[in-house]
Amino acid sequence: MQEFVAFDWWLFFVRWCHIASGVMWIGHLWYFNFTQTPTMPKIPTELRPGVAKYILPEALFWFRWGAMFTIIFGLILAWMNGYLLSSIKIGIGDGSTHNTTIGIGMWLGTIMWFNVWFIIWPNQKKNIGITPATPDEIKVAARTAGLASRVNTMLSIPMLYCMAGVHFY
Repeated sequence: MQEFVAFDWWLFFVRWCHIASGVMWIGHLWYFNFTQTPTMPKIPTELRPGVAKYILPEALFWFRWGAMFTIIFGLILAWMNGYLLSSIKIGIGDGSTHNTTIGIGMWLGTIMWFNVWFIIWPNQKKNIGITPATPDEIKVAARTAGLASRVNTMLSIPMLYCMAGVHFY
């Protein structure tokens, strides 16, 4: 009985960490796309470097590590619940609507995580001056990061639906 209680506590803890990390990640994603990006052109030119130098690097830190911890805790959670492999294969052959739905959400989240770490972050490093780049390279990097971020924003809606909606049926 005590082992079961301990397992339940760890299951709750991992689930809570997964949700908290996801809120950090998607909250920053939506901040960038619904607040910062549309507001930047309205900020006086002389004040914009403050956003790029102080706010953006800090926000990108929490954004990318929110993504990393969300995927780590999500995989641990799926393993602890016994549906990791079934979800990875989107429940194919299992007849499990739950595992299919979670699996679709996991794959969408994985694509989004990949975009954060391998498209958005490398391009943003050029944009904020961590990686040296010419003005033309910075322009291309900003556009590439922005497009990947918008793709993630669109993917976040069905991903959240799959992850949360699975608990309502």
